Amino acid sequence: MLIETETTPNPATLKFLPGRTVMDSGTRDFTSPEAAEASPLAAALFGLGDVTGVFFGRDFVSVTAGPGTDWATLKTDVIGVLLDHFSANMPLFAAAAEGAPDDTPLFAENPEDADIVDQIKDLIATRVRPAVNGDGGDIIYRGFDQGKVYLTMQGACAGCPSSTATLKNGIEQLLRYYVPEVTEVRAV
Repeated sequence: MLIETETTPNPATLKFLPGRTVMDSGTRDFTSPEAAEASPLAAALFGLGDVTGVFFGRDFVSVTAGPGTDWATLKTDVIGVLLDHFSANMPLFAAAAEGAPDDTPLFAENPEDADIVDQIKDLIATRVRPAVNGDGGDIIYRGFDQGKVYLTMQGACAGCPSSTATLKNGIEQLLRYYVPEVTEVRAV
């Protein structure tokens, strides 16, 4: 089994491509060792010590390292954990923890905004998410209220130095162009 690696816009994060499906659908973000207990693979990666984030996409695993970590050493260790996991066909999640993370809106949305919300979600799914997945992360819709769209950045995109520019100069401009009711995009 060959595991390829790619850099991401976030210098603290590398994207690992095992050449097979990681998640059949959706994504999953682990930002702490406690959250990683839901996945034997994520727990093993956090167990390396220098890992501060693990993200599962459809065909990749993004790993974020703590400040000052030497990627030359950590990269070899991560590849070893991934090889062991995928070669043994181990389950991605502990049986009791399979389910999607909570991505419910942060607040009750106005029913009159249903068409606007559908347009926003469609644009995120078709125009934004593929690009963000390509960079080793994901973006989750969290709500729309009085012209403001609330989004959560995950994986390589969370904490990336260019994530604010991506939100303001990319995603906000796109949403404002196609959905005039959108006035601002905010990260939560």
